[in-house]
Amino acid sequence: MGKLGLIAGNGVFPIEVADAARHKGHTVIAVAHQNETDQRLERHVDQITWIKVGELQRIIDVFKQAGVSEAAMAGGISRERLKDSFAPDERAMRMLARIGRFSDDAVLRGLAEEVESEEIPIIDPVPMVTKCLARPGLVAGPKPSQAQLRDLDLAFSVARQLGSFDIGQTVAVRDGIVAAVEAVEGTDAALRRAAQLVGKALVVAKAAKPGQDLRFDRPAIGPATISLLAELNAALLGIEGGVTLVLERQQTLKLANDRGVAIYGHV
Repeated sequence: MGKLGLIAGNGVFPIEVADAARHKGHTVIAVAHQNETDQRLERHVDQITWIKVGELQRIIDVFKQAGVSEAAMAGGISRERLKDSFAPDERAMRMLARIGRFSDDAVLRGLAEEVESEEIPIIDPVPMVTKCLARPGLVAGPKPSQAQLRDLDLAFSVARQLGSFDIGQTVAVRDGIVAAVEAVEGTDAALRRAAQLVGKALVVAKAAKPGQDLRFDRPAIGPATISLLAELNAALLGIEGGVTLVLERQQTLKLANDRGVAIYGHV
């Protein structure tokens, strides 16, 4: 197998991708982001280089010097931290000027185009970790009521409509009322606001945006997601079957069962 370049963001997903790639015989050359990427990644890759967010040319130089044949992106970058850690180099500045937008999707597409212009294809890492994908139907926790499933349909409808404007991935509903929509503040802050407004038993949908490039930007949940929902006494988390990543799957599902938070794969 060849060398896989890994552009690592935050969360556990970069580690899961690295482990799966090495299991398949790849040498993993990682570029990790300071103050974002889990430092444990160092133990799961063959080579790692730490950079600041925006050092685009350095990513390309590392991959070319290592002889990387293809690359993958895994994990996100927290917008809240960009004010402290964003250090775009000249190539990144040219890319941002070219794309003309600073939305997540536009920036990730622009980054992928720059890497691919150097004859390093960007691949979807998910086929290496298909066990992480959510299945349709009840995934964990108590069976939702018909009223909750109607709320979930509404939440997904709103999420997909707003997603076309690149506005978040998460919508919270209770009893047919939209309580909160995720914007720049992030998922956790949006859900806390929803709970403050309408109280317990939230129904939450997390959906990919229409046209979202799933090679590098998939909805994902993990133990922290379930812990927050349990803290807020939420009732149901809807995710897209076959699309959403369930990270640290065993721990996430056990936590949902133990805390009484239903996870449902919506189609």
